[in-house]
Amino acid sequence: MSGSNPSVEADRRLAALDVDALLAALPSRIADIPARLAAHDPQHVALIEDARSLSNAQLAQAVDAAATRLRDWGVRGGDRVMIVAENSVAQIVLLFAAAKLDAWALVSNARLSAAELDAIRAHAQPRVVAFTTEASPDAAQHAARLGAHPAPNLAEDIDIGAWSSLPDETVAVEPVEADGARQCAALIYTTGTTGAPKGVMLSHRNLLFIAAVSSTLRQVSSNDVVYAVLPISHVYGLASVCLGSLYAGATLRLAPRFAPEAVRRALADERVSIFQGVPAMHAKLLDHLHTKALAWSAPHLRFAYSGGSPLDAALKARVEQAYGVVLHNGYGMTESSPTIAQTMLDAPRADCSVGQAIPGIEVRFVAPGYGDGIDAADVPDGEVGELWVRGPNVMLGYYRNPAQTHATVTADGWLKTGDLGRRDADGALHIVGRSKELIIRSGFNVYPAEVEQVLNAHPDVVQSAVIGREVEGNEEVIAFVELAGAARDSTKASEASIDALHAWCRERLAPYKQPAQIRALAALPAASTGKILKHQLRAMI
Repeated sequence: MSGSNPSVEADRRLAALDVDALLAALPSRIADIPARLAAHDPQHVALIEDARSLSNAQLAQAVDAAATRLRDWGVRGGDRVMIVAENSVAQIVLLFAAAKLDAWALVSNARLSAAELDAIRAHAQPRVVAFTTEASPDAAQHAARLGAHPAPNLAEDIDIGAWSSLPDETVAVEPVEADGARQCAALIYTTGTTGAPKGVMLSHRNLLFIAAVSSTLRQVSSNDVVYAVLPISHVYGLASVCLGSLYAGATLRLAPRFAPEAVRRALADERVSIFQGVPAMHAKLLDHLHTKALAWSAPHLRFAYSGGSPLDAALKARVEQAYGVVLHNGYGMTESSPTIAQTMLDAPRADCSVGQAIPGIEVRFVAPGYGDGIDAADVPDGEVGELWVRGPNVMLGYYRNPAQTHATVTADGWLKTGDLGRRDADGALHIVGRSKELIIRSGFNVYPAEVEQVLNAHPDVVQSAVIGREVEGNEEVIAFVELAGAARDSTKASEASIDALHAWCRERLAPYKQPAQIRALAALPAASTGKILKHQLRAMI
């Protein structure tokens, strides 16, 4: 509209979104999505996996067949069905099939180590473990290691691969709730920042609420092709990318893992209109284009998004210049299904704010030394506090860990995120770091994200991670960097880059914020999503 303020217009559209009506219109179970798609537009392509595709009707048929197979294997409502997979048709079919039986889908990334996967399996006690061996060599290795049985095809050429059940046939069946707001749909184990896994129970309404809101805010339609490379075993890939896109009738182009050249070709040749990733994916894609001197072409791309970890201004600017579209930003966590805030499609921001809280949820920033819930004191806008969240996106709790649940969710429903941030007068949220990652140097607060943004702005850096190291009576700042192109190809160039980075930081950071040490690694340790695993870096020092 000529002369209008995009931010004001976006605020009006947000206010006009009737959350009560949206919640009332949600189906009872996530398994209703394939059936609704098939009834509405049976021939529309729902899933693409390399040379194979499934229409809406074929997806619904495959889900029914898989549910029958799971029932034959003894799965009942309240059981856990562990799905060891990478992004694939079989994985999505199994996800919906488990939900159709009121079982809990325990989505696990096949790239987890044997120790990690076995710990999750022992804690969750699934009735059945399904391995998508055709789509994932890592799933095949786990299946062989655990002595899984070959599984028959679900439907047509959809191959689960292998399955196994626990030797103990007395695994507990959890109660089945009629209300989708109380019935667990997915069990997602997260390491968080400590490395200790916790099973997050997300209800059908948790996931459907985020699917509906995220697809509405992105204005997703059946005309969209969504590049699904974020692991569906992660809540970001599950709720926003997978369920959100299918809920709106879009096509999912599935990719089992991130490969820069595969992304480049898909965006150029496969009508991809939405690309969502973590900052590391965008950074590595740009480095690939630069190092290989490749041209960029994404004729259908209309929406690019970054989430999962902090976005810095330098990367945002480089991505927008290369992609030719705005890079939107957002924030969430597994315990909030995951979305808490995101920038609006029609009100892009020049800064690295994570945008406004999504419709239907409340946020507050709580002062240090708060009490529990009602007696907690909020900080004024502009000041840093711990972010708390309340709404239909907040988890049911941690599986078999009521003490941790009680410590994380207050009696009146506030989820304590553990993240530090502030709110602008216009409602935009800024995340400055994890409360547990705050570095106190000579009495001053150092937020790792602030130092990382300075390092990431250097042309020799693909990505960085900053942690604190205790020294006698103090803490010091330690930085790890992944160098770009030629800077990482020789020891001499790497050493010169480290010296240059120290000089770069001296010009841009106060003395107490400057890294005492900068170490270059060939690759920073990362989860399958691309999120940097700082607990592994702490172990290194």
